[in-house]
Amino acid sequence: HVRLQATAVGRGSAMAASGLSLRKSEEIVDLIYLFSKTQYRAKEVTPQVEEIERRTLDLFSRDYKYSIIHNPNGEVCGHYPRQIVFLEQELEYDRSSTVSISKLQDLVNRSKLARCRGRFVCPVILYNGKHICRSSTLAGWGELYGRTGYNYIFSGGTDDTCAEPEEVLEDDNGVRNGDSQLFDKVRGHDIKLLRYLSVRYICDLMVENKKVKFGLNVTSSEKVDKAQRYADFTLLSVPYPGCEFFKDYKDRDYTAEGLVFNWNQDYVDAPLTIPPCFNQNLSIDWSQYQSWDLVEQTQNYLKLLLHLINSDDESGLLVHCISGWDRTPLFVSLLRLSLWADGVVHSSLEPAEILFLTIAYDWFLFGHMLPDRLSKGEEIFFFCFNFLKHIVSEKFSAVKKQRYPRDRGSVSSLSSEFSLITEELGGPSSVTSDNTDLFMNQPAQACWAAPMRKGPSPSPQILWNRLEESALHPLSEARSSSSSSSNQSDHGCPLPPERQTRLESVREIFLAAYSSTVGLKSSTPSPSAAISGLLEQFARGVGLRGHNAIV
Repeated sequence: HVRLQATAVGRGSAMAASGLSLRKSEEIVDLIYLFSKTQYRAKEVTPQVEEIERRTLDLFSRDYKYSIIHNPNGEVCGHYPRQIVFLEQELEYDRSSTVSISKLQDLVNRSKLARCRGRFVCPVILYNGKHICRSSTLAGWGELYGRTGYNYIFSGGTDDTCAEPEEVLEDDNGVRNGDSQLFDKVRGHDIKLLRYLSVRYICDLMVENKKVKFGLNVTSSEKVDKAQRYADFTLLSVPYPGCEFFKDYKDRDYTAEGLVFNWNQDYVDAPLTIPPCFNQNLSIDWSQYQSWDLVEQTQNYLKLLLHLINSDDESGLLVHCISGWDRTPLFVSLLRLSLWADGVVHSSLEPAEILFLTIAYDWFLFGHMLPDRLSKGEEIFFFCFNFLKHIVSEKFSAVKKQRYPRDRGSVSSLSSEFSLITEELGGPSSVTSDNTDLFMNQPAQACWAAPMRKGPSPSPQILWNRLEESALHPLSEARSSSSSSSNQSDHGCPLPPERQTRLESVREIFLAAYSSTVGLKSSTPSPSAAISGLLEQFARGVGLRGHNAIV
């Protein structure tokens, strides 16, 4: 009786765990569907968005003590979160912040005009006591004296126009003839904010020195500030293609390998410029950056950012592009996920939870215009999470010796059986195209699945039952147990590193959710279209609701 009761309790717990994983994955489906249809604005918040805000705060609270930078109804910035999280310290470490939230709020309010669209320097990741921040680039003369800055400064009006997507043109003659005292004032507040957050490194992703439209300057940047106000910071010009380039990525059936940006275009005038010391420390030949494809370029830039936040015990980092809502969230999201996979940030979160957090906070609540980007085929959002397969290596680890505070259930989640299920349904493994690795690049998981692939392919229902039963013997426990060496010999291949396992799990959950909501649209009939259809069938087969079922 005791044994039967224990077995029943264990099976019930496993089923509950499996159901929990499914619910968390369905949260991702709901989030991506809403994101693909809705442009976030802080002054137009629905109950669904309020729930997303609440959920992100809960996820932050799992590992951090935090305060709130208040942005009610978008009064500070119309496309920043209404409640901006300032992470003070990790819960498991007694390292208090020296930042006063009231002083920080005051600096934010004063400095917002310094940057394009009012997107001020905002801390978003806390790593080893250092703040990783995001923003837009510096505002130009036209924005300061135009319909945003002029009204705000001289008429006492709100800065609501910063929420609009239109760009304000800057007249160079006005800059030359105007009074530079206004620049001194607003950029001075920006510099005070950067220093208060102990930011030393500023990485500018713009391919231009100044954004130019119709022959006039739209914005500026720290690297071309004529008064050299930012000379005390370490400025790194790391030009990276804008969102328009990712239409080429989509048109090549979501293949980044071999996709090289055209650096000879007229508007591209910002060369890659980094301090000489990084040439030696990273063993990267930066002089070849114009020959890199999108994969190598993104990998090398991420290595650089990770090196920066590990090169100094005190200094923080700012990453920005022009508006700060395409390229900026790409690298912020990759940084957050990479550090999480190393166990050094958000250490208690499971794969579905960290995925929800970075999509909701880094992308949605900070104003990425996904509906607009999807309508134009600019799939930078999808690229970010599919790119995780390219950073699973320990070469991208922020710490030399990995530390994993606790098991996050990364491979006992819904995604842990993803590769097995798609293979047994005749998925990407049966497609002989270069695009097969778009969704699957996991030989290690295939090794674990090998003993189960015998005889005819099972039905989706059998696979789903197997997925539920797998919670009784999670792979993560097997991989960390003392018998792991015997498992290796039994299956004939080595176990994947924990970093790889976690990033693959995040990517798999994303792909399943994306395929059941947005989907992938091939430009020409190709195997990738079949892959997309197969993924949608998989997502529905394992219980994820498709977009037609979401209300």
